Amino acid sequence: MTSTLSLQPKDAAEINDMFFAASASERALILHNLADTPLRASPRIPAARAARAIETLEMAAFAADLENFTLELGETLILPARVTAQLVNDPGGEPLACAARALNMPSAMFQRVLLFLNPAIGTSVNTVYRLSRLYDRLSERSALIMLAAWRGSTMAMTRAKYRPGLYDDERHRVRSAPGQTRPVATPPDAGVVPRSGSQGSGR
Repeated sequence: MTSTLSLQPKDAAEINDMFFAASASERALILHNLADTPLRASPRIPAARAARAIETLEMAAFAADLENFTLELGETLILPARVTAQLVNDPGGEPLACAARALNMPSAMFQRVLLFLNPAIGTSVNTVYRLSRLYDRLSERSALIMLAAWRGSTMAMTRAKYRPGLYDDERHRVRSAPGQTRPVATPPDAGVVPRSGSQGSGR
């Protein structure tokens, strides 16, 4: 299908909220269905930049350095720290799979990231196996659409945060603006004060 529909911030926020609220099986279905939608995906991350990021992410995962892993991922995917932390710390692991697929991380490397980065995931054989299978079936297009949703949802939250203040400010500005009045012409001698009859020679 032709990718002609750009994700509006409101729609992106709805997809984001629906995805994070879904169960593991529902998330897998959402990602599967996204590949067949006409939604426009985010552009691919440049190959050289992605390769450098993948190397840094793997080293951070081996060291269980969650902070640097999150920082590198956010900078590479151009996501705010809050959003990146949400997808890295998600207990299900599906958002992390999307982020890794958006970088085109090799499957074997993604498995190593799962094993070392987050003990809650790495110590669960079933979770690692489930996410590895999901990753192998996950299309790059679905991952890049989710990336577009994450970026768009950030815009939606920013607009929602500042819109009430801006609206009230504009309304106040309209009410307080004085009406324009045309200047009244002043006669040339309007400022001259006539002299009283008791002064001078004319009585």
